[in-house]
Amino acid sequence: MSDSTYTPPKVWKWDSSNGGRFANINRPVAGPTHDKALPVGEHPFQLYSLATPNGVKATVMFEELLEKGIKEAEYDAWLINIMEGDQFSSGFVEVNPNSKIPALLDRSENPAVRVFESGSILVYLAEKFGAFLPTDRTRRTETMNWLFWQMASAPILGGGFGHFYAYAPEKYEYPINRYTMEVKRQLDVLDRQLADNQYIAGDEYTIADMAIWPWYGSLVKNTVYEAAEFLEAHTYTNILRWTDALAKRPAVQRGRMVNRAWGELSSQLHERHDASDFDLRTQDKLDGEK
Repeated sequence: MSDSTYTPPKVWKWDSSNGGRFANINRPVAGPTHDKALPVGEHPFQLYSLATPNGVKATVMFEELLEKGIKEAEYDAWLINIMEGDQFSSGFVEVNPNSKIPALLDRSENPAVRVFESGSILVYLAEKFGAFLPTDRTRRTETMNWLFWQMASAPILGGGFGHFYAYAPEKYEYPINRYTMEVKRQLDVLDRQLADNQYIAGDEYTIADMAIWPWYGSLVKNTVYEAAEFLEAHTYTNILRWTDALAKRPAVQRGRMVNRAWGELSSQLHERHDASDFDLRTQDKLDGEK
């Protein structure tokens, strides 16, 4: 622990320069910062997102629906650059007043339906198309148990462990130890569940897998926070088995590419408007056309 301690003032005041990597986009108030309409494509669903773990949930779901032959699930995916503050445009705030990705507009309904929060998007699409969410009450409840588990647990992983381990301007022992303990407990919860089940909620692939995989699969494979060795991720063998199995799914492979703006150029599909974009519009192809 540091020798210095922090004594909170009687009234908190915002210091815009304090906040680490994301200080330039964090603020204590809501609402838009600028007027800008969102683009709209030709498909029924308009997705505004970025390929963070939360964003990948939505794009994997869309690609899984299309993989099943559900043509009505065609979508346009527009890149929202959160580091540039795109999520604070007036158009985005109209779709999601919380200014977080992903945000979805279903234009197949009249009037159009806005859907925000990644878990809500998964449930909305699952119910609309009757896919990846069991109808049997017991199995549906188990799926929803794990979906809500992820929604409740991810802030500990991302906003807690990820922030203090990877993004905070200074590293402090107490918060890193505190959140590491909880993340390892969460990993143990998942590993025990997957010891007796092929997928998270049983023998059926569901939205629970789509919700949990982008966060915890990425963590154990060292693609977020570069903390796999620190967390001894190799010891969670059931999670690794499940993670590798999902990564082989064609829809998962496509979904993780959509709205991706980092990594290998061939893995980046900044916008998705047609199935052919995966072959023709990845960033390596577009850069080669210049």
